[in-house]
Amino acid sequence: MRDRSDPRSPRVAWLPTAAALFFSYFAAALLLMHALRPDYTIVDHMISDYAVGAFGPIMTSAFLSISLGCLALATGLLRTGPKSWLGRAGAGLLIVAFLGLIVTAAFPTDLETAPSTRTGDIHTISFLVNIVSIMLSSICLSLSYAFDPRWKRHRVAALALASVLLLAFVAQYLTLHRGAPYGITNRVFVAVLMVWLLSNSLWLKGAASDTLTRPA
Repeated sequence: MRDRSDPRSPRVAWLPTAAALFFSYFAAALLLMHALRPDYTIVDHMISDYAVGAFGPIMTSAFLSISLGCLALATGLLRTGPKSWLGRAGAGLLIVAFLGLIVTAAFPTDLETAPSTRTGDIHTISFLVNIVSIMLSSICLSLSYAFDPRWKRHRVAALALASVLLLAFVAQYLTLHRGAPYGITNRVFVAVLMVWLLSNSLWLKGAASDTLTRPA
């Protein structure tokens, strides 16, 4: 019987599919929230605002879904991804994001017009942890792909996506003040992030399939 921790195990090979499904649910739920809450204009409302008020549980479930996606992707990368310290660090940082996103889901944000609360402050801290850990993960993973024969074919796309994600992060950071279109830059960052997460899930699925068919 094959060890479940073996990269060739079907249970391990299923991880990238699980990650892609979790990420897809997040994207679908977020799009649904735009239709359900048209009063939250995209210019001056972050996506976290959808967890406040009517239909808030849908957005909370979306945060939980993307957190589980990060865990599945990280676990798959630790099993089948690059074995270098950069690859391990990139996967480890996704686990940090997994934990941070659980906190994000558990502690809703404060709306801009509402008084500041401890719950909102915790949400803000988790947001910063998530965004920094994901940015660092994208850099570590894209660099690690260049030095692993199984992942080398993805290095250009990975570096390109990491670069675009970095630019989106800078745009988000520069607009984090009242009067700026921070809602738009927030959605741009999230859109690029979803492309990055789903791309890595698909690359991991290919790597897992190659490993699964390789003789033990």
